[in-house]
Amino acid sequence: MKIDHGNLRALAAVVREGSFERAAASLSVTPSAISQRIKALEERMGRLLVQRGVPAEATPDGRVLVQLAEQTALLEHDALGRLGLDDAATAASIAVAVNHDSLETWFMRAAELFAAGTRATLDLQSEDQDHTAALLRNGAVLGAVTTLADPVQGCRIHALGSMRYIATCSPQFHERYFAQGVNARTLAAAPVLVFNRKDAMQARFARRVMGGASWQPPVWWLPSSRAFVHATLGGLGWTMNPLPLVQRELDEGRLVPLRTRATEDVPLYWQHWRVHSQAMDVLTDSILEAAGGLVKKGGKHA
Repeated sequence: MKIDHGNLRALAAVVREGSFERAAASLSVTPSAISQRIKALEERMGRLLVQRGVPAEATPDGRVLVQLAEQTALLEHDALGRLGLDDAATAASIAVAVNHDSLETWFMRAAELFAAGTRATLDLQSEDQDHTAALLRNGAVLGAVTTLADPVQGCRIHALGSMRYIATCSPQFHERYFAQGVNARTLAAAPVLVFNRKDAMQARFARRVMGGASWQPPVWWLPSSRAFVHATLGGLGWTMNPLPLVQRELDEGRLVPLRTRATEDVPLYWQHWRVHSQAMDVLTDSILEAAGGLVKKGGKHA
């Protein structure tokens, strides 16, 4: 069975842009042309590929073809580049899922290195590090920075090192809530900063301290890594901050650890689909170089 390349591109554009209208604008065609291409592809496949909603989303079968479309575009970009036909090459953008804290610390260095080595771009999708692998499995992205140590089927995996987190608060907050120590009673009363409902890091730290005691503290929901730092400095609550974001504040005494053993190392991995692409190779090399500052085995930074 042959699949029309233009129809595949239309499907990928609809899923990427979230609507038929924006997909049409990105491909410089009319919304009617996009609709006709999707309809033709669905008839060819004999199944529904797009859920028509706001936003438009791929069905499980559609995600398989979106992944094919993204890989095909990447390979086409590479091939034309090797032939010296860069101006004729379709613009390639690699969809990548990256956890929030990596984006705020080391990953943009990887993006800079990547930009220096290729004309492709990145379509970065921010997600919790424990959930980026789901985007890789369903074909929404071609690569992901994830905590998943087991390779997703069809993917290559590279260990990056660990992001070190430290439970911190302002000195004034510590004096107010933890003057009698960090224990089940004081942790239950102290406000805590949590990124979103997927963020379980603060709860893991609390469980280590509290054992089986119930923990239902006052919570500030704050979905921004840098806002976390400002909120911690401002005394809103305590939280687990990435050490690279707060090292200076700790050195200057504007933040303090909750207690002596207040760190957690979260291993990170780079996983990407097995596609023989020069752009993907450049991206992988860039990520491995940029991740050199993460904590390596033995607990030391590189």
